[in-house]
Amino acid sequence: MEKKYRPNVSAIVLSPKYPFSCEIFIAQRSDIKGAWQFPQGGIDKGETPRMAILRELEEEIGTRNVEILAQYPQWLSYDFPKHALEKMKPYAGQKQRYFLVRLRDASEINIFTDDAEFNEFKFVKTGEVLNHVRSFKRDVYSKVLKYFKKEGFLC
Repeated sequence: MEKKYRPNVSAIVLSPKYPFSCEIFIAQRSDIKGAWQFPQGGIDKGETPRMAILRELEEEIGTRNVEILAQYPQWLSYDFPKHALEKMKPYAGQKQRYFLVRLRDASEINIFTDDAEFNEFKFVKTGEVLNHVRSFKRDVYSKVLKYFKKEGFLC
């Protein structure tokens, strides 16, 4: 049987100091201690990935005051870990579109939104991101970060 993947978007959010400093936003999930990630979320019916990423940023970090710098050219997918499969049925994982965005004003970040998915956030250097994320997302994160670095967006 073919695996079913949930359409999703994710944002690599650069601090307002970019391009003078290359710091990337990561946040800890409020439901899983130690699980750090980029803002992400599902694409609603009738939404384009671009519309979805702006909505998700507003829902998860309290702002859509960003400049979209680039988009990864393909969909990327990952499988959910075994312990999450039951909760995420009928999906085996997520297929995602990644956007690279620059935050216009860091003071606008508010992770304590109505349905807060995060309880902590920080900006880290590009080379530190993979030290914080869960193993099942590392390959995709690595691929996206390498691509944006190769394209001259990340240091």
